[in-house]
Amino acid sequence: MAGIFKAYDVRGLYPGQLNEELARRIGMAFERLVTLEGDQDAALPRTVVVSRDMRDHSVPLSAALCAGLTSAGLDVLDIGLATTPMNYFATGHLGTAGGIQVTASHNAAEYNGLKFSLAGAVPVSGDHGIPIIERHALGEEPAPAATPGRVEATSIEAEYAEHVLSFLDRSFEAGDTPKLRLAADAANGMGTIYRPLLEACGVELLPLYFELDGTFPNHEANPLLPENLRDLSALVIEQKADLGVSFDGDGDRAAFVDELGEPIGSDLITALIAGQMLQRESGGAVIHDIRSSRAVPEYIREHGGTPLPERVGHSFVKATMRRTGAIFGGELAGHYYFRQNYCADSSILAVVAVLNLLRRSGPSGSEISAFSEITAPLRRYAKSSEINFEVEDKDGTMEALVQRYATEGGGALDRLDGIRIDFDDWWFNVRPSNTEPLLRLVLEASTPEELAARQAELTAQLGDPL
Repeated sequence: MAGIFKAYDVRGLYPGQLNEELARRIGMAFERLVTLEGDQDAALPRTVVVSRDMRDHSVPLSAALCAGLTSAGLDVLDIGLATTPMNYFATGHLGTAGGIQVTASHNAAEYNGLKFSLAGAVPVSGDHGIPIIERHALGEEPAPAATPGRVEATSIEAEYAEHVLSFLDRSFEAGDTPKLRLAADAANGMGTIYRPLLEACGVELLPLYFELDGTFPNHEANPLLPENLRDLSALVIEQKADLGVSFDGDGDRAAFVDELGEPIGSDLITALIAGQMLQRESGGAVIHDIRSSRAVPEYIREHGGTPLPERVGHSFVKATMRRTGAIFGGELAGHYYFRQNYCADSSILAVVAVLNLLRRSGPSGSEISAFSEITAPLRRYAKSSEINFEVEDKDGTMEALVQRYATEGGGALDRLDGIRIDFDDWWFNVRPSNTEPLLRLVLEASTPEELAARQAELTAQLGDPL
């Protein structure tokens, strides 16, 4: 069972790896983490928000989790079907001791999992918390609390809608701005429940796969894979939509396509949203992950902001946001973080921000620039996707690259996350997987020809891409 306790969550096959009994024990173990936090803050309540995704087995897993939490003496606010960002919001907004979402995100139907946060939607990760939960869940079961907790079913939908729509620029309602046509692919996942919010944004919504179905009958709920954007791109082109957005299984990530059906890198979306937010808070810090195009920090500086690179992973981004007061952050995986959202990620807030951007894009209030034209100034370089290689000696392989490209080649070395080595006209980042014998490569160059040459050069050293 230990293999299901990951760097940021618990995730495994149901019922072979994750079942009701283990979910119950994880609920009891979570109490130990809450107690440790409570020792530092005596005023911290002992209530936990619990919610779940659309998988059939999320229902019994959620019930078992609640049984474990209450057995350990914690009260539960059960908000039912919800996206992971809604769980984060409820945890922060309601002032609870933590939150747990039952979900396996974009994984296939036979998987399930648990995502955790503490008070204020602070993430629980492998660096802080997951090992504590694992140790207590797999160890000797403690005696039940003298006074068990209770479960209260509640709804957060109205408060969450008010929160999300508070980010919407409503000046378009008073003008002649045409209604945007938004194609949205929920992939039969939890993004489905965002439909009322999307319609409240004043768009003509073109919904795709907006039926909750944990078997994912149409395609995998992972918008990072190009094949999962094909249906959305086709709908955008067929219906002449202004843009398209695809959500992942638990609704915390989003990927965008322009009016031509072309995917837009999440790093470029990070830059665009940051530029808009910096109009209101010039000089603010913006977090971008280390794999982002050079165009991203350039654009942030051009708009009066301070770019801050960060290693991959939501716990790192959120911690840096809290430490620096950054106004916004984004990752290549499609996570977008907002300071006014408890520094948590929210796909629907990213959609609102992009809609605001498009509505302000034209030279007058009566027209809107094409999304492809808005992103064009950021397409300054040729960049690869993330390429995976199976490598047993990950450290040794990375050090060989350091020797060749930094020590001997004169490149600027950064070890923030794996290795990143920069030259004047190209750079690359190689970082190890936390859970698999994989190295992940991203590179960028000044021209497509330079990119192709450098990619072939690095591939020769790393092996056959997966």
